[in-house]
Amino acid sequence: MSSQIESIEIFLEPADRFRLASLCGPFDDNLKLIERRLGVELSYRDNEFKITGKKPVILPVAELLHKLYVETQIVKGKATELDSEQVHLAIQELKVLEQNTDDGDIGKEAFIKTKRGVIKPRNPNQSKYVHNVLTNDICFGVGPAGTGKTYLAVACAVDALERQEVRRILLTRPAVEAGEKLGFLPGDLSQKVDPYLRPLYDALFEMLGFEKVERLIERSVIEIAPLAYMRGRTLNDAFIILDESQNTTIEQMKMFLTRIGFNSKAVITGDITQIDLPKGQKSGLRHAVEVLQDVEDISFNFFRSHDVVRHPVVQRVVDAYERWDEVQQRKKIAEKNTQVD
Repeated sequence: MSSQIESIEIFLEPADRFRLASLCGPFDDNLKLIERRLGVELSYRDNEFKITGKKPVILPVAELLHKLYVETQIVKGKATELDSEQVHLAIQELKVLEQNTDDGDIGKEAFIKTKRGVIKPRNPNQSKYVHNVLTNDICFGVGPAGTGKTYLAVACAVDALERQEVRRILLTRPAVEAGEKLGFLPGDLSQKVDPYLRPLYDALFEMLGFEKVERLIERSVIEIAPLAYMRGRTLNDAFIILDESQNTTIEQMKMFLTRIGFNSKAVITGDITQIDLPKGQKSGLRHAVEVLQDVEDISFNFFRSHDVVRHPVVQRVVDAYERWDEVQQRKKIAEKNTQVD
């Protein structure tokens, strides 16, 4: 019964076009935010609103609209303006987000539409990952290379931008060298950090095309920057992706997670088996997995070798390294036991 779709109609009284304009927001942005977060459809004519959605959600949404309309009351001859932050907080107070999640709908929600075509997850774990990205404010994707963590996150970001759910995309990763010393790279700042961010560019070019990506970067709709540049910022109305997060320190990870503002979504991807931090320094991703497991609105997806969607040999390589790591761990345990005896 939880998936049954119904409709109700409500009237917001007293009817006032200025208050209604404030409630709906510019270009109906406030209504779109409610639709996206609660999985309903809203339509209206004057002060009559129609709410269509799952049965347990539509009545709370009606209550939400009435509550928000009260906040638009006339003060000194003008309707009080509602912004996305107020709508976001009102939705959070409603406590119905978790009721609007139905595992049976995961497959339906997992298709991502971009102008270059529809992107479909290739296995159940990828479908669950996409579902979690769409329905949580913060989503972690942890697993080996080739499991689609970054690619699917970028696809979700492009989809959200094209549907005007967010105003910009921000892609970042720590500028840590993968076991190599690159020295002093030539060029300006952008040219110095570009090699670290190339995988993110590649995914964008594939989904949007080179020329459009360049235009969006010029207009700062898409921003690609090293993680260090996130300090001190608050990111509202943004889809933020932190790639290669296994190479963040604990302090960097905390800094990044506290940058997230209203109507923003963050996806953190990484592979804890490929940490390039100095020896003895704990990965911020590994620490976050331990600390944030039970925090609401944060989801974790753990990929394994069987989720690899690259060349079949990649899966066998991942399996081989995992077996080797297990053997080394057993040897260390055996050596410690021998020393104790």
